[in-house]
Amino acid sequence: MKSKAFKMRLKPGMEEEYRKRHDKIWPELTQQLRQEGVYDYSIFLDRDTNTLVGVQKNRGIAGSQEMGDNELVRKWWDYMADIIDVNPDNSPVTVELPEMFYME
Repeated sequence: MKSKAFKMRLKPGMEEEYRKRHDKIWPELTQQLRQEGVYDYSIFLDRDTNTLVGVQKNRGIAGSQEMGDNELVRKWWDYMADIIDVNPDNSPVTVELPEMFYME
């Protein structure tokens, strides 16, 4: 098991839309993430900076942000591209965060 954390940037005024889309996340996407080993996945928002912080555990090799070769993941990225900062291929602009402390 490996924990990963990363940050993304939410566009101003998009908090409710982001929450709405994730409240209705596609079941086939969550199934795909689980098949790839991603579980216990949360995303937090720092409202002062519009910074999203994702934290996930993974039984596999790659986290959700490294799944760009998956068609379903790419469709989700396209769906979210209007409300978060993205790269030219619509993948989220992410910065991996190093673990500084862990308490079990």
